Amino acid sequence: MYEERAARLDGAVVWTRTLGPTAGPSARPVLPDGCMDLIWADGRLLVAGPDTRAYVPEIPAVVYAGVRFAPGEAPGVLGAEASELRDRHVDLADLWGARTARRLADEVTGAADRAAALERLVLRRAAGAPPPDPLLRAVVARLRAGGTVGAAAAETGLGVRRLHRRSLAAFGYGPKTLARILRLQRALALVTAGVPYAAAAHRAGCTDQAHLAREMRALTGMTLTAYAAGSRSA
Repeated sequence: MYEERAARLDGAVVWTRTLGPTAGPSARPVLPDGCMDLIWADGRLLVAGPDTRAYVPEIPAVVYAGVRFAPGEAPGVLGAEASELRDRHVDLADLWGARTARRLADEVTGAADRAAALERLVLRRAAGAPPPDPLLRAVVARLRAGGTVGAAAAETGLGVRRLHRRSLAAFGYGPKTLARILRLQRALALVTAGVPYAAAAHRAGCTDQAHLAREMRALTGMTLTAYAAGSRSA
């Protein structure tokens, strides 16, 4: 069972997930979404970096709680550039040290509401972190709405090259990759809502259904049909 709610940290989401007794390596994959997560998983604190491909834990935990950061928001809180964590899932001890990570993991584990405890941890950390870059926030908003990288670079005054450099640290990859991932997420939200593939592709900003199918394969390794079937059974 999966549940989520808006976090008290701007743009973030607090989520929980409990897997059934038959969950295993065939559990539903997590698709790229441009985000990073701080996760409590069966007593451990982990960081999920920005993905460029679908990810399935080889040995899933049974109980999860997490805070999902909007694109570009996690590096300041976690103290690590997103490019260092691209396509990686690491123990928080690798970033904050074993003693600190163990103390914080125990704090969350012992809480009556683990998701709320994890959220409080993130809020404490965010209070002492540098504020998110407002220009990159504007870039994310434009790309999420379907704008082009060139237009976002021009509107924010960053220029394409400077935007690419800053995007690596904030998002883990260049703005074109982020734009592709956000476009795919728009399309999949439409598919999940029952919109036919061709119409979903057009409304999300793909050239046609074949373009969407290629992007789905490239970014997730899945077909649209397999995704839609999994969404119905989830």
